[in-house]
Amino acid sequence: MGFQTKVQLIKRKTTDQWYINFPTAIAQAMEFQQSEVVEWFVEDKETLILKRKQAPDRLLKKKRPPRLLVNSETSGMKRKSSSDKIETG
Repeated sequence: MGFQTKVQLIKRKTTDQWYINFPTAIAQAMEFQQSEVVEWFVEDKETLILKRKQAPDRLLKKKRPPRLLVNSETSGMKRKSSSDKIETG
């Protein structure tokens, strides 16, 4: 589920400042701290990436999803997990 927010512009005599606020739910889920330093990257005209300089440690380790086999020889075959055999589909 995404959270919508509006981009705000404050025009001053010498500069314009743009603001994007984080909804409280996002800020709390990310465990942001006051005055935390982050860095923005422009991926493309639709995607901004926000990278933290230092993030809090994860409480749980993420498990990577099983990889799908994709090439001309295995077209239509998927590996469900590392312990499962290849099935044809």
